[in-house]
Amino acid sequence: MRYIAARHIVQQVPLTWRLLHAIEAEALAYLGFASRHDALMLGLFQRPSDLPYPETDETVDFGMSTALPAVFAFAVSAYEDAARGAAQRASQGPAPKRVQAWGD
Repeated sequence: MRYIAARHIVQQVPLTWRLLHAIEAEALAYLGFASRHDALMLGLFQRPSDLPYPETDETVDFGMSTALPAVFAFAVSAYEDAARGAAQRASQGPAPKRVQAWGD
């Protein structure tokens, strides 16, 4: 799941509702995932049909809710981790130039 979200993170694409649904669909359709897990386990990752979410290009915002479908939670977590890492790198400033013992 994280590798699917990582492809979009690398492209610096914001996590929108439409993208979240696309990540969800790709993760659930991934043949390796489906073949390694039985239907009951796969059902634990799927979003319940009675939990509709927008399918717009607005940025994802769950507010204070912590009750997320597993697939959504993994994607949101990957995006949040990437944002924290980017913020840390930005606060550290430019990387110092490496000095090599043998010259430039």
